[in-house]
Amino acid sequence: MTLLADELKQAAAEKALELVQDGTLVGLGSGTTARYFTEGVARLVAQGMKIRGVPTSRATAELAASLGIPIVTELVGQIDLAVDGADEVDPALNLIKGRGGALFREKLVAAASKRFVVVVDESKLVNELGQGVLPVEVLPFLWRSTAERLAGLGLSLVVRGGEETPYVTDNGNLILDVTVAGGIKQPGEFAMELKKVTGVVEHGLFVGMTDTVIVAGPDGPKAVGRLSGGAVARPTPAHGTDASADARDRPS
Repeated sequence: MTLLADELKQAAAEKALELVQDGTLVGLGSGTTARYFTEGVARLVAQGMKIRGVPTSRATAELAASLGIPIVTELVGQIDLAVDGADEVDPALNLIKGRGGALFREKLVAAASKRFVVVVDESKLVNELGQGVLPVEVLPFLWRSTAERLAGLGLSLVVRGGEETPYVTDNGNLILDVTVAGGIKQPGEFAMELKKVTGVVEHGLFVGMTDTVIVAGPDGPKAVGRLSGGAVARPTPAHGTDASADARDRPS
């Protein structure tokens, strides 16, 4: 990751901070971009704003607590605002998330929020989802049978971390990193198909959940809202599209 990519992520996170008001209950995402946002929330708390956070991972909870942000773990009602990163964003503001491993809790927080805002740098914009792996969280019990059922859908997959020492999520589950040949043509239909597979706990497709995407590029952060009929488009090669492939593979 270049310094420029870090600067872009921080710019997007700083823009999202403008949405935080005194008394806000805010969902705190996971990953590098969301970390910048959490650090910004901590600054607002230090300035006297009464803000509580709902973390999407143990790592985020530890970070927020260390920065003095009051943490909420039991929720009654809705979260006012959730801010998180994404691994891929399509023009309809559908997402792939979870390459950092926290997709299940991230989706729970997003679904419980009045407004779900995604902060990314422009390297995460794609014309079609499925350019990289799609994380699928599965129960560890008989996970190979679950993998076989997913493979039966024509998908290629590997268990994250390898079979000898697999990656374990905060929920005690495994992640299968799925590759969809040719990309994901119908994200909504594919999302429902995955959820029907016995053994699948959750997947990293976030379809129709995003209210606003804040995209940081060389010209500064810009907000695009689904509710206003907006859409985002992948940057042209002049913005370094090909050179940013490695950045797209890094969790946000």
